[in-house]
This record gives sequence, structure tokens and C-alpha cells, in this order.
Amino acid sequence: MIDRVEDVRRGEERSAVRWPARAFTRWLVPLGAVMRKETRIFFRYRSWVVGLGLWPVLFPLSYLLVGRALAGPHGEGMLAFSQTAGTTNYTGFIVIGTTAWMWLNITLWMLGLSLRQEQMRGTLESNWLAPTPRLLVLLGTSATQVLTATVFLLVSLLEVTLLLRVRFSGSASTALALTALSMPWVYGLGMAFAALVLRFKEPTALVYVVRGLFLVFSGMTFPLAVLPQWMRLVAGWLPLTHTIEGLRQALLAGASFAVVRPQLVFLTWSGMALLLAGYVSFRAVDRHVARAGAVGHF
Repeated sequence: MIDRVEDVRRGEERSAVRWPARAFTRWLVPLGAVMRKETRIFFRYRSWVVGLGLWPVLFPLSYLLVGRALAGPHGEGMLAFSQTAGTTNYTGFIVIGTTAWMWLNITLWMLGLSLRQEQMRGTLESNWLAPTPRLLVLLGTSATQVLTATVFLLVSLLEVTLLLRVRFSGSASTALALTALSMPWVYGLGMAFAALVLRFKEPTALVYVVRGLFLVFSGMTFPLAVLPQWMRLVAGWLPLTHTIEGLRQALLAGASFAVVRPQLVFLTWSGMALLLAGYVSFRAVDRHVARAGAVGHF
């Protein structure tokens, strides 16, 4: 009898040890499957790969040429720019702003509309019926998008350095910290957009509105000092504003962690808030469409 009790106890201990491994595998296997699927689809359309290499240069180049034209034939407007922006490196100033905005734009389209794409392909319902947590469908796309964004940022850095002759002489560690703290709010916003797709099916117009809002208020291509007071107040509540301002201070002025501390603090709490809001909204919409049977509705 004692031997049987000991055998049961040892079996329970082994089961308790194996449970975290089984739970981890239960998440890891479908997550890897979604990542492989998204990666194969991305490389299947070669124009997307080409665009990933061309867009980092073409997009900021349009603003750089306009800025050079407005500065005058001999750079007469550079003094006014340096007084408001705090730097004479207008090329780096614009490149940092446009790259951060493009990162947000790519996330809204790739992550925010990923479920809509699954719906259009006719695979959303089968994925929703699979015996895996539904959040993994979105997290797999998010993880793939993180890798895509990393490649995009590296390509941007390489191309603007070689082709546009941009020189960054600031603190790389501070810039990396700002980038890492910007990821939660970027992907939290993308998760919220995915929830909207699940609920309203076609939020493309909302993507245009949100990215236009960030385009106008975040100081992507101009110093915030040129905005009216009420617009600066709005800009102060946008995480992208703090990401861009912090990266400019770190990469163009060599700002330390102490200098960009306000940006780091804002990105920390706003990232946590938006990531939580994105998760809660996704879970709420998931329950709603399950009760209404609206997963397959167009």
C-alpha cells in the first residue's frame, strides 16, 4: 500500500514537472506554424521584398528634396531650422522621423489587418476552430512583424548611411532602449486594430485617419515648435512624438539616458497601457463574435 502511494506521489511530481513543458509546447508549436506561414507568404510576393528595400530611401527623399528647395539656393533657411530644431543635421532629422512613422504604418497594415487578410483568404474560420488559443493567430503574425520591422530598420540604417550620407554620432544604447520601449505601444495599437477588423471587418479608413493623425501631430518632418500651442498639447499625448523626439536627441545630439528620461518614462507607461488595451479589446471582441457567430461575416 505504501509503495502504491509512493508511486502515485512520484507520478504526480513528474506530471507537475512536465506540465509547464507541455503548456510551453502547446503555445510554441502553433506560434511557429503561424510565423512560418506569414514568412512564406511575405517572400512569395517579391514586390513586397523589393518595396522593403526601396521605401526606406524613397519616402524620406521626397521630404529631403522639398526641405532643400525651401531652404534656398545657398541654404539661407538653415539658420531658422537650426534655431527651432536644435540641430543643423536636417537629413538625419527627417530620416529619423520618417523611419519611425513608416514602422508604425507597416505595423498597422500588416498586424492590424492580418485577420482581415485571413478572412479574405477563407482561412480565418478554420484557424478559429483549431484547438489552440486564438490569440496565437495574432501573436504569430506579431512576432513575424517584429522580425520584418527589425530587418526594415537595419535596411533603413544601411541605405541612409550609404546613399543619403546620413551620419549618426549619438548614443546607440539610448536609441536601442527607446526603440525597445516603443515596441509595446506600437504592437498594442496593432492588436487593437486587429480587434476592430474582427468586429467591423473593414477598418481601412480608420487606419488612414490614425496614421494621418500621427503624421500631422508627431513632428515627423518638422520641429514641434512650429505647431500652435493646442497642437503641441495633442502631440504630447502621442507615443510616436516621444519616440521620434527621443531618437533625435539620442542619435543627433548624443543624449544620455538622463536627458531622454521623460521620453523613456512616457513610453514605458503608454506602452503598458496600449498593450493591455489591445489585449483586452481583442479578448472582448473575440467573445462577441463567438456568441454572434460572426467570424465568417464579411
